[in-house]
Order: sequence, then C-alpha cells, then structure tokens
Amino acid sequence: MISFFHKRMGNQKGFTLIELMIVVAIIGILTAIAFPLYANIQARARVAKAQADARTLASAVVVYSAHTGVLPAALTDLSSSVSGVGGVVAGPFISPIPSAPTGWAAYNYASAAGGTFTVSTTGDSATVRVP
Repeated sequence: MISFFHKRMGNQKGFTLIELMIVVAIIGILTAIAFPLYANIQARARVAKAQADARTLASAVVVYSAHTGVLPAALTDLSSSVSGVGGVVAGPFISPIPSAPTGWAAYNYASAAGGTFTVSTTGDSATVRVP
C-alpha cells in the first residue's frame, strides 16, 4: 500500500506555466471579441424599443383622432379621458406615456395641417420616426 502511494506522488502530472498562459490568452481574446458584440446588441435593443414605443404612440394618436375628430395637441393628451363625437367619453388612450430608452431624447410629437403627424426620437446614432 505504501509503494502505491509513493508511486502516485512521483508520477504526478499538472499544467505547465506555458499551458496556463495560453489558456489565459485565449480567454482574453474571446473577451475582446465578445464585449463589442454585446454592446452592439444593447444598442440594437434600444433602437427596437424606440421603434415599438413610437408605433404604439402613433396608434394611440390615430385612435384619439378617430374618437375626437382632431389630432391631440401633445402626447400628454393621450393619457386623459376626452369627450368625442356625440359626447361619448373615451380614454385614456395610453397610460402611462412610455419613456424613451436610456440615453435617448424624449419622444417628440408634431402635428401638421391636413391631419398628418410624426412621433420621433433620436439616440445611439439613430433616428426613429413614425409614420
């Protein structure tokens, strides 16, 4: 039994310093590649949120307009009840008003003559505009 123990101790194997340094270098290279990709995914997620929120706000503006016959003066009008054609009360059309993604400008609403409007915001070197 003692000879078996000594045989194992004398026959130990392990990693050399070079092997460990290679593994650390590989992990460093993978991290250097993965980090920018992860940051890009976050930026694309913020753009997608801005697009979804802008479409939601535009839909609420259309419903408000269909109910009242006029475009809202501001996005905050969408979060209150209003009386429409025939005195029918409806609303809120969206509550709460969604906030823009982190680092983005607040949602901008502009209406023009003829019943047209835009909902827009900017950030991450991108502009989202609906319709």
